[in-house]
Amino acid sequence: MEKTKLSEYKNKLETERKALMGEISKLEAPQSFGDDVDDFEEKTDEAEETGNRLAAAGDLKKRLDEIDVAISKIRQGSYGVCEKCGSEIGDDVLSINPEASVCKKCSVS
Repeated sequence: MEKTKLSEYKNKLETERKALMGEISKLEAPQSFGDDVDDFEEKTDEAEETGNRLAAAGDLKKRLDEIDVAISKIRQGSYGVCEKCGSEIGDDVLSINPEASVCKKCSVS
């Protein structure tokens, strides 16, 4: 892969990584619902909201892990190579999903 494309993907990954870190921090921040819980239903709603936020943060952490792996591959010189078949992952895939670990053919099968 040419250096300019590699640099472009690295910048895109690092930008996305920074944005995800900020979003995860917001989702994991303790929420203050106040002490005026009037009934059990309100308490249940607050617990559900906390659960939803933590689940969303978990999903973002998985994506963050994928981005970290892709950045590591760039450093190692193995970025853009399909983990299943060893073929090059095309720019058409990487431009949409720069943390992709498999080529288009392997993602379908």
